[in-house]
Amino acid sequence: VIPRPEMEIGRYHWMYRSSRPHRYHHVPALRGNISPLGIQGCFECCIKCLGGVPYASLVATILCFSGVALFCGCGHVALTGTVSILEQHFSTTASDHALLSEVIQLMQYVIYGIASFFFLYGIILLAEGFYTTSAVKELHGEFKTTACGRCISGMFVFLTYVLGVAWLGVFGFSAVPVFMFYNIWSTCEVIRSLQTNVTVPGDQICVDIRQYGIIPWNAVPGKACGPILENICNTNEFYMSYHLFIVACAGAGATVIALIHFLMILSSNWAYLKDASKMQAYQDIKAKEEQELQDIQSRSKEQLNSYT
Repeated sequence: VIPRPEMEIGRYHWMYRSSRPHRYHHVPALRGNISPLGIQGCFECCIKCLGGVPYASLVATILCFSGVALFCGCGHVALTGTVSILEQHFSTTASDHALLSEVIQLMQYVIYGIASFFFLYGIILLAEGFYTTSAVKELHGEFKTTACGRCISGMFVFLTYVLGVAWLGVFGFSAVPVFMFYNIWSTCEVIRSLQTNVTVPGDQICVDIRQYGIIPWNAVPGKACGPILENICNTNEFYMSYHLFIVACAGAGATVIALIHFLMILSSNWAYLKDASKMQAYQDIKAKEEQELQDIQSRSKEQLNSYT
């Protein structure tokens, strides 16, 4: 029979093969940027951060910024060119188009306000998208929702809906100058075709701006005919204003699409916050029940120990 100390010594030699002190051996480096202790490297951190980017909100923000920038920038320049065309060719008296000049100047100031407001609003919506993604929960700890946060998300949904409806009106309004300039341009094309065919004199073809209501009926001359109208169409101001109004209308349409995109994202985020609040309440109730169960077990053990 092998005595107990010898059995312990034999087991010691079988496990360690030698009683010499342990020597540390070089551990080969792992592939990638992960250290042997499991700490993530720069590449993994970048991938994790990129996973936390709300790409849907980012695309909607870029589209919103682009649409608002095109509408505001091109619309501002196009309005200035329109006033110049009216003053030079359709309303030579300043008192006839004084009201129109004031309205256009007011619209230009409104454009400044729209650009500033949507720059801030787009950043706020993008930040809201960042803080309602699941990746933010992993980066910044446990995710908590409050009634105030859900109320703010609901307010963003309502405000974005109102802005979307308003921009539908802006989109329709921006199509009016495009329609007017298109009529003038198409009339000039008809005059050119008549001059080529030499069938009907082009002097009988006119464009009367007064019928659109932008200048009064007593404005002089109020209309342009034949070669005068063709010369107007050949000016750089007409060419630039026409194409800038088209770009501004396209920018308004892009902004409408961006707001609809934002509305879908915000609705999804609000539903996510609502479900997260319910899950949070369930987890709180479960944790409370588990704590009560542990208290009951500890009290029962204490009573049992006191009896024994």
